[in-house]
Amino acid sequence: MGKRSSIIPSLCDVVFDMARPEHPDLASMGRDIGRMLHARHDEVIASLGALRERRRGFERWMLAERAKPAVSILVMTWPPGYATPVHDHAGLWGLEATIAGALEVESFDKGDAEHTLRSGGRTWLGPGDATWFDAGEVHAHRCRNLSRHDTALTLHVYGGDLAQYLAYEQPGPSEHWIARPRQSIIAGRLTA
Repeated sequence: MGKRSSIIPSLCDVVFDMARPEHPDLASMGRDIGRMLHARHDEVIASLGALRERRRGFERWMLAERAKPAVSILVMTWPPGYATPVHDHAGLWGLEATIAGALEVESFDKGDAEHTLRSGGRTWLGPGDATWFDAGEVHAHRCRNLSRHDTALTLHVYGGDLAQYLAYEQPGPSEHWIARPRQSIIAGRLTA
């Protein structure tokens, strides 16, 4: 999808090089990916911009993956105003960078008591901005496209295959949350 470009393989190379240790330096990875997204923004949009025009709702596209150490790189499309449920990442580490548009990320910490979540604040990401989370079972978040009119694109890197995760619902005004298993659906594979 889109024009052939060297930016996509270059982004994948940065991720794969920096994700060699079991616990990579996610701040450095976010900085390097952000720098590339800023410096080569027009090239990235030329390569991936057709995803913004599809208008098929929220989609996950596999960009690249590696088995050892396990890493997956995805591009996600966010329709105007779309918000995910609060969800975890099955204990994987992860990084999210905005390619186009603006995203709000509200973080949650899983409490000591079963079925409780505490808001950990919000982060707003514009093109080239990144946020990340370490591996473990304590992090969850909700993401939302801030635009009412434009589709956003984001780059996601995970320390493994995020095939399943938990989505959390709050049935009422209490602090109790219900966790429901979900499957990650991949719309297709992008060619670098």
